[in-house]
Amino acid sequence: MAKSPSFTCTACAASYTKWSGRCENCGEWNSIVEEKPLTAGPSSKSLGKARGRTIELTDLSTKETPPERTLAGVDELDRVLGGGLVQASAILVGGDPGIGKSTLLLQAAARFARNGLKVIYVSGEEAAAQVRMRADRLGLTESPVKLAAETNLRDILTTLDAERPDLAIIDSIQTMWADHVEAAPGSVSQVRTAAHELTTFAKQRGIAVVMVGHVTKDGQIAGPRVVEHMVDTVLYFEGERGHQFRILRAVKNRFGPADEIGVFEMTGKGLAEVKNPSALFLSERGNPAPGSVVFAGIEGTRPVLCEFQALVAPSPHSQARRTVVGWDGGRLAMILAVLESRCGIPFTGLDVYLNVAGGLRIGEPAADLAVAAALLSAREDATLPAECVLFGEISLSGALRPAVQTENRLKEAQKLGFTSAIAPTSAKPVALSGIAVRQFDDLTGFVSDVFGAR
Repeated sequence: MAKSPSFTCTACAASYTKWSGRCENCGEWNSIVEEKPLTAGPSSKSLGKARGRTIELTDLSTKETPPERTLAGVDELDRVLGGGLVQASAILVGGDPGIGKSTLLLQAAARFARNGLKVIYVSGEEAAAQVRMRADRLGLTESPVKLAAETNLRDILTTLDAERPDLAIIDSIQTMWADHVEAAPGSVSQVRTAAHELTTFAKQRGIAVVMVGHVTKDGQIAGPRVVEHMVDTVLYFEGERGHQFRILRAVKNRFGPADEIGVFEMTGKGLAEVKNPSALFLSERGNPAPGSVVFAGIEGTRPVLCEFQALVAPSPHSQARRTVVGWDGGRLAMILAVLESRCGIPFTGLDVYLNVAGGLRIGEPAADLAVAAALLSAREDATLPAECVLFGEISLSGALRPAVQTENRLKEAQKLGFTSAIAPTSAKPVALSGIAVRQFDDLTGFVSDVFGAR
């Protein structure tokens, strides 16, 4: 009996039994296409009938051999990779169009090639001559990197199998197509098949494979989400077009810490690594102004200081605006509610604007206290001391919860010349010479002491 056809949304990978003009899951129009299922392998190769494919857990060695790594020589890149490139690993790099993914990977390919690795750069979007033009602009023409311009997955795998490089870069996974799958390049089935074949090839041949992935308007890598589960490492290349800063963030890493970041600066000769991100993000900070607060945060394993900017103004509309850039809008609504409910400070009828300077995106809850201080500073037109940093999480009860790695945050602040800090009361005593720490148990005490009783 013939199997009934299946249909898949190319935007969100939702499955349907029949075609529809609009996806009920994501709301996109004309995104549902018929998908031919992949052929199953012969039954004699199944796990239950195969011999020698399983081993006893007790036979495994108790000693774990660390994975073999190769350093690129770029500290920011090596940090995000968890200490270098791991042999036989599959890495997925995503980012907005024009953000600099191809530039970053071409520079990385040149670095690894100079360090002794055999590297092949496969472009599915540009001709080899165009890649050479970019390499010439970046000053990389002397690097021993092999180039190829191809989109046929079978030809790519055949070439890689014959060349046996140490590192292969595929730019991009959405342009690859497998001739045994009846679907257009970039479709869900093609992306899934290409990612699976390349990941399997990397494991079997011991070759590190880096795949570039385009992102959707929501910031997610286009194609099925299962691709992120197949690979070992998922990196996002972030940045605002109006800023020269670029941030490479690890959201998944089987060989190192997740949420690690590397900071780069876009220059005329490509991407340059930033040794001290805190100094860079605070470099444009002028004289202290109402609504300006410095937050001592932690990104991955490194402390990073950045500036929160708030503006509170009377609203000419019946419904006040809440605009956030670089932080969670829902978290801002919670902070405003706690300030009004627990501290008696209303923001009704006031427009609130919040921005993280430098194009950085902050996600940790320890930024709550810095946001509350910025909002109060802007509302009361009161300036906080320029040499003071803040951090701490705010609960719905108004209590301040201690943040992790308090000592590392204070050390980073002290290194940049800050002399005081405001933080929640911690169970462990905080003693650091050169910086005075003021600790509070709840938000009410903080507001009364810093901004006066309300």
